[in-house]
Amino acid sequence: MEKLTPKEEELMRCFWERGPLFVRELVALWPEPKPHFNTLSTMVRSLEAKGYVGHEDYGSTYRYYPLVGREECGRRTLRKVVDKYFGNSYLGAVSSLVEEEEISLDELRELIRRIESQTEK
Repeated sequence: MEKLTPKEEELMRCFWERGPLFVRELVALWPEPKPHFNTLSTMVRSLEAKGYVGHEDYGSTYRYYPLVGREECGRRTLRKVVDKYFGNSYLGAVSSLVEEEEISLDELRELIRRIESQTEK
């Protein structure tokens, strides 16, 4: 699945928080300065082409809804970051978090417990 641009990520947050939306509703939700309707419509169609949203027909307009959840999107992004910056080494990524003191010993223990429970299943 293709990577999202920052603006596309913003649109996806709207869908995740609000559910299905028409483009006119996205325009109303967007902070100032509001983009033109056609600009957001193009961005939403790009999300649809990338497989992130789908649509339902409502007469001559469409209501869009997310096909990819926030958690799945986060996992995909994490995989790409680990691959790009840590040579596809999750150990390298976690080690970096430990070195930067971004993860505590208790959190590491919890992570180990989760891994052990997954392998037991």
